[in-house]
Amino acid sequence: MDDFLHQPGFLGTNANLAADMTLVLILLSAGLFTLGVWLARRKRYAVHRWVQTAAAVLNASMVLWMMLLPFRDFVAPGIPGKAGEPFYAISAIHGLIGASGLLLGMFMVLRANGLVPKPLRFSNYRLFMRVSYALYMLATLLGVLVYLTWFVWSASPPSYAVALAPWIV
Repeated sequence: MDDFLHQPGFLGTNANLAADMTLVLILLSAGLFTLGVWLARRKRYAVHRWVQTAAAVLNASMVLWMMLLPFRDFVAPGIPGKAGEPFYAISAIHGLIGASGLLLGMFMVLRANGLVPKPLRFSNYRLFMRVSYALYMLATLLGVLVYLTWFVWSASPPSYAVALAPWIV
């Protein structure tokens, strides 16, 4: 599977297949979140809940599967020492905002589906949903900027083949 995901991507950048696939699926989840907002405004709350749940699960899956390890391996070692460099600064800010949006969004999904204890339930959905949506969209925009920084504007993007080479030999 590693060989498959680390082959050249399909978007014509320096990215591998995993990065291109992640970008496309995260943009799809952002589109689903926006569709969910549109549905809520039309008072189609049942469909809204299903769409938002699907988008949040897709987003969380991509974060857990494709984003945590690259962040740990390529970004975290440079923080705080290299935080002034665009690669590290943008990636770190994206990680913080993305994690906030993910945690709030997953809580909202659990709450909307009746899966949180009674003391954690609330009725003011509108405020929390708007904050969650704003965090998701800001994280998505920053994620596109991360992609551009890593794979378009960088002559030598981060690579697991390079990062792991000392241990392979």
